Amino acid sequence: MHEVSKGEILERLREIEAGRILIQTPEGLKREAQELADFLEENGIEAIISGDINYGACDPADTEAKRLGCDALIHLGHSYMTLHLEVPVIFVPAFAKVDVVPALEKNLGEIEKLGKRLALVTTAQHIHQLERAKEFLEKNGFEVLVGEGDSRVSWPGQVLGCNFSAAKLDAEGVLFIGAGYFHPIGVAIAVKKPTLAINPYSGDAIWMDREAERLVRKRWAQIAKAMDAQRFGVITSTKKGQLRLAEARRMVRLLREHGKYAKLIAMNHINYPALEGFDFDAYVVVACPRVPIDDYENWRKPVLTPKEVEILLGLREDYEFDEILGVERKGDEPLGIALHGG
Repeated sequence: MHEVSKGEILERLREIEAGRILIQTPEGLKREAQELADFLEENGIEAIISGDINYGACDPADTEAKRLGCDALIHLGHSYMTLHLEVPVIFVPAFAKVDVVPALEKNLGEIEKLGKRLALVTTAQHIHQLERAKEFLEKNGFEVLVGEGDSRVSWPGQVLGCNFSAAKLDAEGVLFIGAGYFHPIGVAIAVKKPTLAINPYSGDAIWMDREAERLVRKRWAQIAKAMDAQRFGVITSTKKGQLRLAEARRMVRLLREHGKYAKLIAMNHINYPALEGFDFDAYVVVACPRVPIDDYENWRKPVLTPKEVEILLGLREDYEFDEILGVERKGDEPLGIALHGG
């Protein structure tokens, strides 16, 4: 289902003279990781597969690779992200083997409802077909805009679960190509424009506006639940791509300035059961913004994003999606290596 360039990976590993490597993979690519490990060992490179859960390029296992004595980390399934890393990391996006054009052709009538001037976005799995999709839409009379995005994304038109900068264009609506609700709902909330998601696997077209409105109503309910809270746990992540310590400290300061009790908590895997023993009325997650939004039903106490805290404290009126924006490289160059032009 996904294409992983084994030969290109082997070439890069030989360039850096890697003898032992760690392979990190998301849930959906475990078989590909195992096949890659077999291939590399057949070519004289010792391969270890990480069994830990991986959530994205923001969560590289470079520290674990160093502890295991590995010369490099292969990070499957996600595109390059600018991070300061402890060993060389090869980011290997896995491109989906599905043609996106038939699904677009099937849903031209729905796409027309977005207007003639479209912002076109997708995920790393389908980014290799974005130009083809753009050409098809333009042949059918649309003006198609593909945003550059900021430094957190690898390709023009790419969106992440925490970053929708490539979708913020002067367009009438946004067309998302990909499966699932995770990314397009975020797009709809972030850009506040009509958003249509086309699933290239099933051929279905789903309007995200109503889903986004429903999710935002749930977020307002979380804010309302936290209105009487006096004691807040402010959680920052130790994952390299989610570490927002300055923002977490700002949250602590704001809460204290408004008469609240606030303490800073650092976690790697953020989950409510691990927090049960604390004496807090509510929590603020200053890490991946999808944790409080997608996982809130598993929290017994209210869980907010930083922007929701600002609403709670009367510093903001309109709802806005919390994003992790791109940052400029500083200091030493990171050790990341991107395949496929990422």
